[in-house]
Amino acid sequence: MSVDWFSSVKLARGANAYSLYVLALLLFAYLLNQLDRYALAIVTKPAAQEIGYGDKGCMIRETLTVSNFTNKDCVDITEEFQCGEKTFGNTSSVCTWNYTGRGFDYQILAGPMFIGIYTFAAIPVGIAADTYNRKILLGISVAFWSVCTLLSGFVDSYWQLLVLRFGLGLGQSGCTPYATSLISDYFAEELRGAALGVYNWGIYTGYSMSFALGNLITRANINGQGWRWVFIIAGMPGILLGLLIILTVKEPQRAKPKNEEASSGKNTTRDKLSGIMITFCRPSVLLLCIAGSIRNAAGYVWAYNTQIYFESIGETGTDIAKWLSWIPMVAGSIGVLVGGFISDRFVVKSGPHGRIWVLILSQVFAAPFAAGALLFPTPYAYISLIPNYIIGEMWVSVTLAVLVELVPSSIKTTSVAVYFFIISNIGGNMPLLVPVLRPIFQSFGFTQLESIRYTLLTLYPGEYLIASALFLVTLFVLKRDIQYIESLGKASKADIVTSVENMQNDTNQESNQTKL
Repeated sequence: MSVDWFSSVKLARGANAYSLYVLALLLFAYLLNQLDRYALAIVTKPAAQEIGYGDKGCMIRETLTVSNFTNKDCVDITEEFQCGEKTFGNTSSVCTWNYTGRGFDYQILAGPMFIGIYTFAAIPVGIAADTYNRKILLGISVAFWSVCTLLSGFVDSYWQLLVLRFGLGLGQSGCTPYATSLISDYFAEELRGAALGVYNWGIYTGYSMSFALGNLITRANINGQGWRWVFIIAGMPGILLGLLIILTVKEPQRAKPKNEEASSGKNTTRDKLSGIMITFCRPSVLLLCIAGSIRNAAGYVWAYNTQIYFESIGETGTDIAKWLSWIPMVAGSIGVLVGGFISDRFVVKSGPHGRIWVLILSQVFAAPFAAGALLFPTPYAYISLIPNYIIGEMWVSVTLAVLVELVPSSIKTTSVAVYFFIISNIGGNMPLLVPVLRPIFQSFGFTQLESIRYTLLTLYPGEYLIASALFLVTLFVLKRDIQYIESLGKASKADIVTSVENMQNDTNQESNQTKL
């Protein structure tokens, strides 16, 4: 799905003022969703040092004012006594041994503790969205995860952070299902795609804001509490927003699908479950899910280790905020537009084989730029992320389009839900490999900094290429499976085009974990 100038104008002219007001509230909710989710990735180092979790290592003293000496001059020291003896010119004790914010403890917070409940809760949340008052459920969800974020600023132990991270995942699991359902009823079919696209802007805006808020507020050190105010400031608006949604948003009448009467009662739950099992055991669908999971994993690994890496090469929080407070937001948004444009204008006419080639080539072309972020000196490392986001983010909507073509129309929506469940659980837990691979690289003689760099090269651009290879294998088995679907009479060319357009409009917003 793409949101260009014309669709935005069309939305502004075609929707009434109240619908646009509701959309603005939903956009703000999604922005806070991303901001609260990634705040931990920015402040993990000072948080770990205060409450004590994760690995320890050598790092520059925060109070050091010696010029031309950065954290990368300390990070390669592996022994605590050597760290304390490090000197620079006439200055002694320029390095200190402390918690780094890395390790299994951190990756568990970033991955399993959040992703596990986030994906499993999505199933009952989806049922609730079809049954109960959505604006009340959404308001409660926003307020609940915001309270969890705010309370994270008051923790004094690791287990408390674990519990609140779990609560964050539980609350955020309701954001997109409820918001999407409300948008589908507040906007007519011809405006729905543009409305969902506007909602989608919250992804990169919130992620970029996490770098700005996380680094600058920590540096401001309000009341001597540093990182704690990042969570407090990030959490407070959501509590008010949740109340505002409950009090001012009207529960709209649910729009009925055009084919509801025709399709009603034709497929039992047992039939759908059987269809899902058969569909996801077919080689092309199975390979598509595996490839999507690997590509999704690359985004998770980078998102939760970006701050850690740039700090390791000597960048300050101010430097990181200067670049990453806008690059993901601008370049990522362009990437969504480019991917949507290609999928909407060109690839649909070429059939699924053309889309698979877009998946293959986009990841191959993006991989060198992703590697550049890890190999180039700054500021070129930051600049390399711009084409990486623009090219590398095409995969989300195109993969969904291929999936829709490969499944019978009777289980289309359920199949997409299963697909997201698979790629989120596999991809979201992949950051656990970071503390596994890093010691392996060190055992081969690489320095601490080199081990971090090569670990991320393996799990970031490396997974781009692995996903591309798997997409290529998918291409080889695609023809047979398409013939199978067409033999069932469930995927004519017209149905395919319609399904692709509808699915891109209704599900593209779920890419918030995968567009990083």
